[in-house]
Amino acid sequence: MGLGAQLTLWPESLCEGLAGQGFFVVRYDNRDVGLSTDFDKWGMPDLMGAFARLMKGETVDAPYLLSDMAADAIGLLDALGIDRAHMVGGSMGGMIAQVIAATHPARTRSLVSIMSTSGRYGLPAGKPEAVAMLSAQPEGPAREQIIAHGIKLRTVISGPGYPTDPAAMRALVERNVDRRYYPPGAARQYLAIMASGPRVDLLKTVKVPTLVLHGEDDPLLPVECGRDVAALVPGAKIETFPGWGHDVPEQMVPKLVSSITSFCKVA
Repeated sequence: MGLGAQLTLWPESLCEGLAGQGFFVVRYDNRDVGLSTDFDKWGMPDLMGAFARLMKGETVDAPYLLSDMAADAIGLLDALGIDRAHMVGGSMGGMIAQVIAATHPARTRSLVSIMSTSGRYGLPAGKPEAVAMLSAQPEGPAREQIIAHGIKLRTVISGPGYPTDPAAMRALVERNVDRRYYPPGAARQYLAIMASGPRVDLLKTVKVPTLVLHGEDDPLLPVECGRDVAALVPGAKIETFPGWGHDVPEQMVPKLVSSITSFCKVA
């Protein structure tokens, strides 16, 4: 899943919907998030300093890159005894899935890149309030303050066409906070994205069937980012959805199940 997102951000209804279509569904925590291995010895990175270096054209050092996170996914397939899989990733997870498809084609049946980007410089930026939430912190360390911050984040990145019921949103945030709240891991993942650089040339080498899914009202990664991915990957297909933002609301689940199923069954 995306930056700092645990496996629980993939709705169970989506996983069950895909499983009901005959797929064996695997969702997992990326490194440095949830119950996976953390890299705490590296501490909290200076993201503003890293961004400043990036803007100057300087290199950014990070404890790991997106390619390492892609290798984690391949290691998981090895552990599960799975030779090839449909790589479905959202946001940062879409970036990781892109890297897997390009660098591990023998393990990739298809690529489904959801609400993601190539990282190309010059693409439209997200809305300031949405981008600011990536590095914003809760008002304090209390559980309720952390939950309030999580609700604000999810509200800001959602789309106008698929509002989430407040009670359901709170329950989702509570579940994730109680499972594990770990800001340093999300910050290091952000650093990995910056240090890895754009995937423009890499995406041109993808040979597997590719589907791009993107919301037309994504406030964090505008729909132009998804269109760019589709334009770079030879033969890629793209579906865009009016009113959808940068989340996976329950109202979108049937559409996502349908799109992913229709594509992957013939890929």
